[in-house]
Amino acid sequence: MTNSSHPPDLNWRDSFQVKSFRYQWPADLATSWAFEMETILLGWYILSVSGSVLMLVVYGSLQYLGSLLAPVFGVVCDRMGYRRMLWSTRAIYALLAFVIMLLSYFEALTPERVLILAAIVGTIRPSDQMMRNALIAKTLPAAQLMGALGISRMTSESARIAGALAGAGIVAVLGMTSAYAVVTLLYVLSFWLSQGVDDVQPTPNAAALASPLQDLKSAFTYVWHKPILMGAMAVAFLVNLLAFPFSLGLLPYAAKNIFLTNQTGLGFLGASFAFGGLLASLTLSTHKFKLRASQTMIIASVAWFSLDLIFAFTSNLYLGMIVLMLAGFVQSLCMTPLAAVMLRATEPAFHGRVMGMRMLAIWGLPIGLLASGPLVESIGYVSTAWVYSALGLILTLAIALFWRHALWDKNSVANNVL
Repeated sequence: MTNSSHPPDLNWRDSFQVKSFRYQWPADLATSWAFEMETILLGWYILSVSGSVLMLVVYGSLQYLGSLLAPVFGVVCDRMGYRRMLWSTRAIYALLAFVIMLLSYFEALTPERVLILAAIVGTIRPSDQMMRNALIAKTLPAAQLMGALGISRMTSESARIAGALAGAGIVAVLGMTSAYAVVTLLYVLSFWLSQGVDDVQPTPNAAALASPLQDLKSAFTYVWHKPILMGAMAVAFLVNLLAFPFSLGLLPYAAKNIFLTNQTGLGFLGASFAFGGLLASLTLSTHKFKLRASQTMIIASVAWFSLDLIFAFTSNLYLGMIVLMLAGFVQSLCMTPLAAVMLRATEPAFHGRVMGMRMLAIWGLPIGLLASGPLVESIGYVSTAWVYSALGLILTLAIALFWRHALWDKNSVANNVL
């Protein structure tokens, strides 16, 4: 493959030459910051008021509820258009945030009401990333796809950094009502900016008159018969199952029992992982490195599992932050090319449905977390890391071998230069 289809003068500014992206990126940024603030505010509120870890776990699980419905959202997006779905969902976010703000103002907020509202938001929130990626694929030239996805990922990475460092201090400084007023304003800003996104019409296809149920069935069939998509889905599920638990759910355990630090130290550890992801997103957005998408995804996955294992043997806080920053870097080098691989290998008419299918892989995370708890208690944190990392490395290599023609062959469409 020559570089003729990938002009050497591409840079991060090219994506912003497209009017739709100039509106979408700040809209996504406002949404990501609102998401992160909301998660911190409500999680801290539930734990403080109820004192129940069980309620906190239930609230956390509700964040993944909508991933089961993501393929359905993909079908709706492919039928109705992405702009309409984008601003509609963000209007719902703003409305529900306003309700919570009013409940807080009138001192009528309770943990039970928070869980009900969180369940409503949780049905649509996981599909937000799917809509972002699919809309980018439909509005930007193919040569700019990887850079645009990297720039888009900065919105969530920057929000995680701020959230990890700010922690529950947001409530202490602003108060619950004022803090939620900020969240509501961010959602309103996102809704307003989303109006400027291009109104991408649904792509005509042979199944245009098919029922939504047939559309959903066609999405499963489409992915099943595409080795590139099956391989990418397998990698996505694998890293959610065996890699993400150590940088997300198990991080508080490591902070307290391995690094012997407090909430501040935990915040720095979480911010280190997010900062590494932000650096990788910046790197990809520059177009300076001619990386092959699928090969990069596989190599980064191997590096990620290896760094998780190194992290388990680290007891110095500052060294742990460095390892986590590197893990965050390769995490982004895995997940961003993964999205690009799936979008490139998918016909435009199926973008929404396929990216919705991709969201199902998120369920590997709660499964991995639930399995890790008993393992840590029975064999210890380090041994659990050994098991997860070794299994992750073996299965990553197995995926690369099984789908080697689709994922590793340099002539595969999955390995178009980033």
